[in-house]
This record gives sequence, C-alpha cells and structure tokens, in this order.
Amino acid sequence: MAYTPPPRDPKAAPVRINLLSDTQTRPTPAMREAMARAEVGDEQIGDDPTVNLLCERVADLLGKEAAVFMPSGTMCNVAATLVHCRSGDEILAHETAHLIAREGGAHAALGGFQITPLAGADGQFAAETLRKALHPRTRYQPPQTLVSVEQTANIGGGTIWKKAALDEVAQIAKAAGLATHMDGARLLNATVATGIAAHDMTQGWDSAWIDFSKGLGAPIGGVLAGSAAFIDEVWRWKQRLGGSMRQAGICAAACIHALDHHVDRLADDHANARALARGLSQINGITVQEPETNLVFFTPDGAGIPADKMVAELHKRGVLIAVMDGRIRACTHLDVTTAMIEEMIGHVREIVRTA
Repeated sequence: MAYTPPPRDPKAAPVRINLLSDTQTRPTPAMREAMARAEVGDEQIGDDPTVNLLCERVADLLGKEAAVFMPSGTMCNVAATLVHCRSGDEILAHETAHLIAREGGAHAALGGFQITPLAGADGQFAAETLRKALHPRTRYQPPQTLVSVEQTANIGGGTIWKKAALDEVAQIAKAAGLATHMDGARLLNATVATGIAAHDMTQGWDSAWIDFSKGLGAPIGGVLAGSAAFIDEVWRWKQRLGGSMRQAGICAAACIHALDHHVDRLADDHANARALARGLSQINGITVQEPETNLVFFTPDGAGIPADKMVAELHKRGVLIAVMDGRIRACTHLDVTTAMIEEMIGHVREIVRTA
C-alpha cells in the first residue's frame, strides 16, 4: 500500500498537468481575495469570528453539535482517536485506511493504540467482516473501542461507502459498545456523487471531518465535528499537538469560500475522471478501475510497461503523477481541465505505441 513519491528528473519537462493529488490545488484568485478580507482574532481563545463561523457551518453540515478547525486531516484523525481511545485499546479499520497507511504510525506513537486491519474489496470492509473481528471483552485481549471508515476510500479507488453499509457498520459497532469515526477527507465528493446529504452520511457516526485542502481547493485545514463534549476534549489534544493557531481566520476564510463555491463543482472533477478512465480503457494493455469520484487507478502491465516506467515517461512530458499501492493513481481536481484530460490520454497512447 506504499505511495511512491515521483522523483523529479532535472531534465523533465515543466509540470503542465498535475494529476498527483487533489492536494496540489492552489487557491483561486477569488479565494485569495476572501482570505485577504477575512476578519480575524485569536483562534486559540475562541476570538476569531471567521474560524467560529466555519466551525458552526461544518457542525451543521455534518449534523453534529460542535466542530473544531485543525491544520490538517491527519491531525483530525489523530486527535479523534486520542479522545475516543486509551493506551492499549484496539481500533478496527480497513487494511488500506489512512490511519494505517499514511499517518506515520502516529496512533501507536502518541496513543499506544493497536489498529486491527480489516480486509475487503475496494477499500471497504463488509459488515460481516467487522462482526467476525469483534471479540468478547476479556483481560487477555485489548479493549475494542473504535471503528473507523474512510469516505471515500482512497487506496480502494476513491470508492463510495453506500449509506446502507455505513448504517449497518455503525449499528454493529454501537451494539458492541464501540465508538465510530469517519475519516471524511473526501466526504463531499461522495455527497456530490450520490446526492445524499453529508449529515445523512454521518448519521450514526460519533465523529467525522472534512478536508478543505483537497478537492475544495483551500491551502490548509480540516474541520472535525462531534458532540460538544467530544470537541472539548479534542481541543485539549489540539493544544498538546501544537495545532492551536492565532489569526487563523485567514485560512478559515478560504474554507468558507470553498463551501460556498467549490462543492457543487466537484461534479466536474468526477466527470473528468470518468472521461480519463474511458480514454485510458480504450488503449490496448491499459487496465482501468472504473472511478466513482475523482480518483482513477490504472495499470499499464498489459502493454508491457511497468507502472514506474509509465510514470517516468509521463514526467518527461510534463504530467505529474505517481504510483500508489502498485497502481498508477491519477487525481482530478479544480486545476485539471478537460483539455488536460485529453492531452493525458494522448500521452499514454503515445507511450504505449512507442514502447
């Protein structure tokens, strides 16, 4: 499940098409203007009106009592587990979950938690898999305290957990006395793709967060929501982790702008992902996973080209992309146009033809 950062050849062409990740987005001119106009105060003591407004809006969006602005999505996950669990506790999550694969072992290092990986296709585990992983509470095994899901499932291909599956998993967890946490880094991609409201997606989940520095295009930040008591404890960990900020309204203003202007347009990213997948699938030897949102995973093995070689050839042509979990991942976002998608397809076709 490793992510391979793309080495930059000094002789490679300048990057013109950036499909590396939706974290590569840059603030639009309108977002920068909103940031410049932001009313600010000391966020750490609750005196920044723009941060407060953002937190109120996200709490309402996710159907929770309260929310807190965090510098990153990883900090949202880490702080949430530190509140939900105690040292020695067990967390249940999919084997490719961000908690396991992309957070540097923070949950073990900071909380002393054991994360048990659950298998399942496309980054999702079945309700029955969760049920079988539960064990009686005895002194011989770690207390199971938390179930976590990732919406959408990144390494699974940007797949969307169906609401019925989310509800069933949450019900099983609650019946067993476990808390529930949703890593909602791309939750709004799921809501736009399905038409299901975010608060309906997160119903039954004790904590959930959304990332603003991915498809929503803000330069920084995630907002974690839950009960008022939960968020109060998250604030303690935010302080301990060095996440408390000062005039953070400048950053929060970008997030508010994103809520107002960049949510519905996520559908454009999904359309571009489908167009890319369709074009790639028409090239002999390219195997493509059908995208559900803005992530396109494909392999060129059938064309006799290793994934890393394809990535290197694309870099030479000014396309920034990388290998993730043995496959090439292309991520569409607001800085990727339809014309860029067509150019990307053309580059892959040329690489396969000349291999």
